[in-house]
Amino acid sequence: MAEKILNFRAKNSTTILIMAGGSGERFWPLSTKERPKQLLRLIDPEKSLIQMTVGRVTPLAPISNIYIATNAIQAPAVKEELPELPEENIIIEPAFKDTAAAIGFASIIIERANPGSTMVVLASDHLIKDEAKFRSTIELAVETANREEAIVTLGIKPSYAETGYGYLEIENPSSAQQSTREEQIPAPVKVIRFCEKPAAPLAAQYLKGGRHLWNSGMFIFKTSVMLDAFRHLLPNHHQSLMKIRDLKDEMRNPNNQELKNIFATFEKISIDYGIMEQFKNTLVIPSDFGWNDIGSYPALEEVFEVNVNNTIVKGTTTKELKSANNIVISTTGKKISLLGVNNMVVVETPTDILICSKEEAQNIKKII
Repeated sequence: MAEKILNFRAKNSTTILIMAGGSGERFWPLSTKERPKQLLRLIDPEKSLIQMTVGRVTPLAPISNIYIATNAIQAPAVKEELPELPEENIIIEPAFKDTAAAIGFASIIIERANPGSTMVVLASDHLIKDEAKFRSTIELAVETANREEAIVTLGIKPSYAETGYGYLEIENPSSAQQSTREEQIPAPVKVIRFCEKPAAPLAAQYLKGGRHLWNSGMFIFKTSVMLDAFRHLLPNHHQSLMKIRDLKDEMRNPNNQELKNIFATFEKISIDYGIMEQFKNTLVIPSDFGWNDIGSYPALEEVFEVNVNNTIVKGTTTKELKSANNIVISTTGKKISLLGVNNMVVVETPTDILICSKEEAQNIKKII
């Protein structure tokens, strides 16, 4: 295995870009703008989600080739969580202009530092259960992106009719043959279209039809291919990116006024909508490595064991009477008692208490 990884490094100039912005809203009050979800020890009491993400990819690339895209508010905490990461590998965006601007900005920075790179764009706050299979899938994606001049994404095989994810429609599923890799990972297939988050009846159709995958938000591409895609599909973005590139060293200074002015010209648009949906050579690898984006408190039910009342309890002890199916989390250790409470989320911190139904957990940001 070690020899295989060394060969992989030698043959590919691979860089990992971990997206670590976020507003800290979906897991409030545990998360805040200064310490959003990826900086929490939400799953492992010893490691934050971003530490788990970096640890997951270090067999694929040296630490010098791992970059974090974040903002000035969260950069200090990112540095604290990842002391082994070179400081210059933390890319600070001067303003939030959505993922197209973020990935374009990171692409020109990485291309300058590592010419000819193949970039792997990942989220900082996802859970991957089968990490070995995940890495093998990334290796196949990198090989494909290099060989086919494609933008490759990873689509998760749906296990239920989820309405909170976007979907990818693929060609006839029978065309997703096994690759030649020993891990028997499906070969990449053509993406027909990107689908918005569906209503429940449509999500059920997607699941039954077998032609749709969950959109994981992971992308693999050569920087040259992505920048060319910007030139054709988002020409205004591309012009701004070229102006930023001309700033040279100053493009890394988030306080540079010219950089701020150029960044202000970016239209807020996602990489999915601006590039991926229009790019003619978008491929997807159907993937099944135990992925969970932990998008809200109810998602923890797929991660943690429950007690006899089917309740998740973390950081405290509970007394439940006529109560069941709850999620109870405390950072102070205070005992929490529940009476006649079902399907609720209760989160207690030194400064705030959240009580909401599981149904409303996606709307926590409305009360912040």
